[in-house]
Amino acid sequence: MVKKPSLKDIAKKAEVSIATVSYVLTRGTDSGISPQVSEKIRKIARELNYRPNQIAQSLQSGKTYSIGLIVADISNPFFANIARIIEDEAKRYNYTVIFGSSDENAKKSADLLTFLVDRQVDGFIIAPAEHSEKQLKLLKKEKIPFVLIDRYFPNIESNFVIINNFDSTFNATKKLIDSGHKKIGMVGYDSKLNHMKERIRGYSEAMENAGSSRLEKNIKTVKFESISEEISLKIEELLLCEQPVTAILFATNTLAIHGMKSIDALKLSVPEDVSVIVFDASDAFDFYSCPLTYIQQPLLEIGTRAVNVLIEKIDNPSENFSKVHLQTKLVLKDSVSIKKPI
Repeated sequence: MVKKPSLKDIAKKAEVSIATVSYVLTRGTDSGISPQVSEKIRKIARELNYRPNQIAQSLQSGKTYSIGLIVADISNPFFANIARIIEDEAKRYNYTVIFGSSDENAKKSADLLTFLVDRQVDGFIIAPAEHSEKQLKLLKKEKIPFVLIDRYFPNIESNFVIINNFDSTFNATKKLIDSGHKKIGMVGYDSKLNHMKERIRGYSEAMENAGSSRLEKNIKTVKFESISEEISLKIEELLLCEQPVTAILFATNTLAIHGMKSIDALKLSVPEDVSVIVFDASDAFDFYSCPLTYIQQPLLEIGTRAVNVLIEKIDNPSENFSKVHLQTKLVLKDSVSIKKPI
């Protein structure tokens, strides 16, 4: 068996102490060693194909330099893009990210948390599933740092990075109203999660301000686990009723993808027959003949801020919580028509 190169081998070839080699390879730019010597050591380490002993490093530092990331659905473009940003930002701190999808299921989320805690990740970034409050309370009890993204629980003090969901849908709905639309529908998830409730509340308040009297009938919700089975019925209820809506606001891009299929199946066109605004973008929208107006979330800032907050809490545990609120932007495309007064 070929003997693996050690710190001692590198130190001997570089003519420095083992401690100096250890400082350079484990502390990076914070080693306190001159750039010239540091580069010499790193070059020799590469030549010898040196691989650090992760277990030994963890025992020495008390860290595994790993982060657990739990999102609703890693196949969703929103979470896939966020995950990539988090992975790239974590790498800047020499952290590895381990991914998992909860599928908006509290039991699956709990299993993922247990799996990752057992592997001693240093902290978590989580888009929490509904009914997962006990899991977060357990992390707090165990003093394992975590940052919530996309949604949070108002009754649990925590670190989070979120967008202003109420303002986002209020402004999008107002755009439709200002374009002459009076009958506007909204399609969201059947969920008690705060972010979804706030998106529906933003729509509702904008409609109430405009004097809408059919508000509840035009809010349609579907269950996450049965989107494809339910959404066609909800779209038909909005568009094939006695007083059909002239515009629809979709609360997520996944809902919009399924909803657009249903609109197309009814042989209706966007925006001629129905105007559409979507919460968040998706590459799938590029294949539609009509570019969709959408609410743009600051993905880069959400991902980087979440990592920055988590690393800060890992390195400097404290009782203070970082609560980051970010703004969205309404990106105007061709899917909103101007309705002339009758």
